[in-house]
Parts: sequence; structure tokens; C-alpha cells
Amino acid sequence: MKKLIKFLINTIPRPYLIWWSNFFSPILDIYYRGSKYSDPINGKSYRKFLPYGYVKQRENALSPGTLSLERHRLLWMFLKNETVFFKEKIKVLHIAPEQSFYKIFKKQKNITYTTYDLNSPLASIKGDICDMPFKDNSFDFLLCNHVLEHIEDDQKAISEIYRVLNINGTAILQVPINQNSKKTLEDNLITNKKERIEKFGQYDHVRLYGLDYFERLKKAGFKVSPIKYSSNFTKKEIEKFGIIEDEIIPVCKKLIKN
Repeated sequence: MKKLIKFLINTIPRPYLIWWSNFFSPILDIYYRGSKYSDPINGKSYRKFLPYGYVKQRENALSPGTLSLERHRLLWMFLKNETVFFKEKIKVLHIAPEQSFYKIFKKQKNITYTTYDLNSPLASIKGDICDMPFKDNSFDFLLCNHVLEHIEDDQKAISEIYRVLNINGTAILQVPINQNSKKTLEDNLITNKKERIEKFGQYDHVRLYGLDYFERLKKAGFKVSPIKYSSNFTKKEIEKFGIIEDEIIPVCKKLIKN
């Protein structure tokens, strides 16, 4: 299974993976049912989660039922427990919508839900994140996770996100972060897939963020709170939900400027 998953995610374009997963996910959901691991997104339990990783495979990472990864499950619990996402009437923009969330968010009666991406089959509006077709202050809540590491001009993309977010709105902008590095590693001259994997961790990444990522968000105008939400869970719960201890959720607020 490890070799198969690694081959698929490194070979087949993501839009096709999303389409085919609609057929295979229900089968995996039933086959892996058990009691050791629990997916908070669908409330079901499994005997194991599947391995996942473009280079190095992480054990018990991918939920068979929702196809959620560690960061998705952690974010779900954060949204549910710590935000107004499921409680108040809000306008939501979901950039590069995750399969794990898409159908659930679309059915939420309190949410006016807009999805946006350049290529995703789940996007209701197609376009460039650096030039979005929305008016200023259009959305109360914005999700854009593991996208910016793919964008050459990430600062322009962050500024666009800030522009379309409403005053007092919240944006969650997760990216892969090397927490052992103060500075982001990037080089626009690196275009070879193998070299990108070696430097940035994935063939289609153009950088590996360091801890200075939060300064990039602040530069656009955001008030940033880097939250390690896993600290709210016991070791046993971390293993049960299949989440990562040091995962950071960057919560960005657009406040009224004095």
C-alpha cells in the first residue's frame, strides 16, 4: 500500500486523483473499519489510517473514510471547538478546497460557501489566487491551506487574500514550515522536479517556509496568531486522531487600522 500510494500521488495529477477517489474511498472506508483510530470529521473509527507522503511515507496519516491527513483532522477540531465557523452565518471563501471538507461545508446552512482554484474540479470559480475576481471585504472567513508554497509570488497572493477578507474576518493559511529554520528557503531558478523534492520537499513546491512565514503574513496587514492546537490533546488522543504534535495553525485576523 505504501508504494502504491506514493506512486499515485507522485504520478497522477491531483484533479484526477480527486475524481477517482470518489469511487475508491467508500470501499476503503468499509475495509479499514475498526476501533484504534478515530476520524473526528466523519466520527468513524478505523483499525488503521493509511500511509502518506510524496517522499517519506508517514504511517497512519490518511483516513480511509474522509481522505483527511493529520492537518485536516486537527483543523477540523479547531474550527469546531474554537471558532464561529459552524455557529454563525458567514460568507466563506475556500481556496483549493480539500476533499475532506468540501461536501460537509457545502451542506452547512449557516455558510455561504464559495470555492476557488485554478485547476481543482471542486472549485465553483476558476482563477488565479494573485488576481481574484472578488470585491474588497467580501468574505468573513477564508481557508487557504498548503497553497502558498506552490505560488511564485506568494506575497501578492497573501495581499489578495487580505483584500477580499472582510474587516474583523479570519483567514487560516496553513503551509509546510521548517520550524528549525528562521528563514524561508526559496530559489526561483530551481525548476527541476528532483531538485525541488530535495530542497522543498515536493516536486511542485517553490519554497520551504521557515519561521519568517508569519512576518510575510504581517507584512500584508494581518494580525497573526500561530497556534499549536495539538497541545490541547493528550498523547493518547494525538495518536487516536492521527494528528501531529507540532503542527501550526496560522490564524490571521484583518482588523480595523487606526
